[in-house]
Amino acid sequence: MKPTTNQKNAGEGTDKPDGGTGTWVVLQPSRIVKIVMISTAFWALVLYYMQNGDGGVASVLFKPSAFSLPLLPSVTSGQSPRPEHQHAGLGQAPPPPPPPPMVLADRCRGRYVYMYDLPPRFNDDLVRDCRNLQIWMDMCPYMVNCGMGPAMGDEGGAFSGSGWFATDQFSLDIIFHGRMKGYECLTDDPSLAAAVYVPFYAALDGGRYQWNSTSMRDALSLDLVEWLARRPEWRAMGGRDHFLVAGRTAVDFSRNSDLDHEWGDKLLNFPAVENMTALVLETNQWKPKQKRNLAVPYPTYFHPESAADVVAWQEKVRSTEREWLFSFAGGPRPGNTETVRAEIIQQCGASSRCRLFHCGAGANDCSSPGGVMRVFESSSFCLQPRGDTLTRRSTFDAILAGCIPVFFHPGSAYTQYTAHLPKDPNSYSVLIMHTDVTGRNVSIEDTLSNISPAAVKAMREEVIRLIPRLVYADPRSRRVDFTDAFDLAMDAVIDRWPSGGAAWPVARTSAAATTMRQSGQRHLSFSFNLLLITHGYGKIH
Repeated sequence: MKPTTNQKNAGEGTDKPDGGTGTWVVLQPSRIVKIVMISTAFWALVLYYMQNGDGGVASVLFKPSAFSLPLLPSVTSGQSPRPEHQHAGLGQAPPPPPPPPMVLADRCRGRYVYMYDLPPRFNDDLVRDCRNLQIWMDMCPYMVNCGMGPAMGDEGGAFSGSGWFATDQFSLDIIFHGRMKGYECLTDDPSLAAAVYVPFYAALDGGRYQWNSTSMRDALSLDLVEWLARRPEWRAMGGRDHFLVAGRTAVDFSRNSDLDHEWGDKLLNFPAVENMTALVLETNQWKPKQKRNLAVPYPTYFHPESAADVVAWQEKVRSTEREWLFSFAGGPRPGNTETVRAEIIQQCGASSRCRLFHCGAGANDCSSPGGVMRVFESSSFCLQPRGDTLTRRSTFDAILAGCIPVFFHPGSAYTQYTAHLPKDPNSYSVLIMHTDVTGRNVSIEDTLSNISPAAVKAMREEVIRLIPRLVYADPRSRRVDFTDAFDLAMDAVIDRWPSGGAAWPVARTSAAATTMRQSGQRHLSFSFNLLLITHGYGKIH
């Protein structure tokens, strides 16, 4: 059959839309346009059923495969897919709904600590050489039990329960290392660490050569600095995220010159160590470059294994009868013009309400933990003048006994142990300025007698509440269920912002810092310094 004229014209019209024949026809859509229209309608229908229906066509056409991702609940509807409408075989019960995904929170995130495995010459060898740590006594008995010393009994009723040891005041390095070995957020991956611990027994090393040449005193510290400088973990940040424990006063590690007659070694004055945080028993607040350091409590005789041990001791000191208004345990320190001990001994000796425990020549009771603690347990107030330096271990022994400390200089506690003591010093202590005692002849007895019984009771309760914060738990225990002095020190190390130069948060999660630590770069990159500047942290020098 031949095509009709209209068909021909339609074809020609299609080829010549400007009207070769003068006849207009309707344009026929192409196949692509038809496919697009059908697809659009199809997907609109599918989306409609997925959003408003209960499965229907969409559930049949798009059955999830084994490799499909689970559908997230709708943000707008707030409804979860109902399991009874999921596709199931004929005669079979629908499968149970899958359990909700578990998100395990990493409680150590931002608090991981990497601990160096130092060569034994920096720690264990010092303990093995315990007979040579002090020239006047054998320190070996005090090295046992992870540095806590030999266990003690009740010492004539001074102590109760377990957890009591004859602990030397300079053994914190060993005790802290023992606690770090059980720290729940230790990591073997330095790139995850918020801080890096250097287990160097600085206090033991500092006592070995106190009376020798400066070169002997500094030898092991210099060796440590050279060892650290070769480590990529150190080079990543120049040691700014490193910390160590030097369990003596900062003065013992801050010698200024190389003259043999000067005291101590130079550990804290080495530029590399100035970048680190050092935990010391007393900071040197006249050394601006050492303001990164933190003061932590002296070790006491009490190292509880659990909170139950702490509570039992708190109940004992709370119920103890205090027969003395105030007491003093110590010697006169002749020739030391910076202490008021002579005036304190004079006033205490003249008062019928003061218990004087004179630690002079031949008074062996001062070396007995039980003798000192019995004095403190029987007193309402315990006088704490400065010793060879501003602070004393006796302060923490007194608080442990539930005795309210009386200070004569704010540097003896208030400006030192900021991570462990309350911000309000009046809540737990009394301050009588040393200048008032020496210059104005202020009566210590009258000052303490004028404090109301209600105020005394409140202060004593606060002192008793502080006990767990100021003791170091037994490093061997796996039942430590309270916050002790170690925990607070670790919080302070990780959470603090170092002063001086750059304001650098030790606990950081920056991917840039992680990359730098892994690659072991010696200095921070320009881009990371720029990142810090834009966030208001300043530039690191």
